[in-house]
Amino acid sequence: MNNSVTEPNRDAAGAASAAAAAPKPAKPVETGKSNYSLVVLKELVKTDFKMRYQGSLLGVAWTVLKPLMLFVVMYFVFVRFLKFTDGTPHFAMVLLLGIVLWNFFAEATNMGMQSIVSRGDLMRKVHFPNYIIVIAATLNSMISLAINLGVVIVFSIINGVHFTWRVALVPVGILELYAITVGVALMLATFNVYYRDIQHLWEVFLQALFYAMPIIYPLSMAVNVSPRFAELILLNPVAQTIQDIRYWLIAPETTPTTWNYIHDPWVAAIPLLLVAAVLALGIYVFNRNSRKFAEIM
Repeated sequence: MNNSVTEPNRDAAGAASAAAAAPKPAKPVETGKSNYSLVVLKELVKTDFKMRYQGSLLGVAWTVLKPLMLFVVMYFVFVRFLKFTDGTPHFAMVLLLGIVLWNFFAEATNMGMQSIVSRGDLMRKVHFPNYIIVIAATLNSMISLAINLGVVIVFSIINGVHFTWRVALVPVGILELYAITVGVALMLATFNVYYRDIQHLWEVFLQALFYAMPIIYPLSMAVNVSPRFAELILLNPVAQTIQDIRYWLIAPETTPTTWNYIHDPWVAAIPLLLVAAVLALGIYVFNRNSRKFAEIM
């Protein structure tokens, strides 16, 4: 008899204390909001990563297998058959690193683009900053990138690559690549809410961009065609970061970069300015439209 009375009281007391401890909507505590956002971000990243390969036989192994399989195809077609190496040392590793970095950009922007639409139900049920959904999608791709970079380093050691102090600069390039990826993903996620055609347009654009950048061929081939064309390629922030990371990690002696190929420092700084502009524009476009997302979907 006593237990039947005291248990509800305990539950009520617990609920009351929890309600009292919770931040008041009228006076939000910034630290509490930040902690809450981090918790939501962490849970979204964990959930997305677990569900990504759910039901597949090899599971997380596909994170490494997909870029490796693409590398094998590209290597035999463009290196062995078409002889695209142009005498570049360790070109197989240069190619593998380029594919890994490109896969990150393509995958992160695609997942970020679809993230808001795929999480529409969650947005209507739980209140949290919408940008967290896009960030979680891109961080999932960042986890895959970290795993694949480890594979690249192992293969590079086996291939006889000698690392220098420049390896310490690789995180700077990764951060720059991530910044432009987030900016693009925020814009694509916004546009995708209004126009689903953006998914098909972005897929075509990625295909064109892949072949327009020195990923499967060395930049020296573009230099041989037209030095001006090579400069134009290096002004693309994605191409610039890929070349920089290749330079720092694999082949500092033979890899042209924006900084050692373009002699005008103001022109060489254009990719960095574009990264900042794309990130700022992505944040602006997303914030301007994010309040309407739940209603539209």
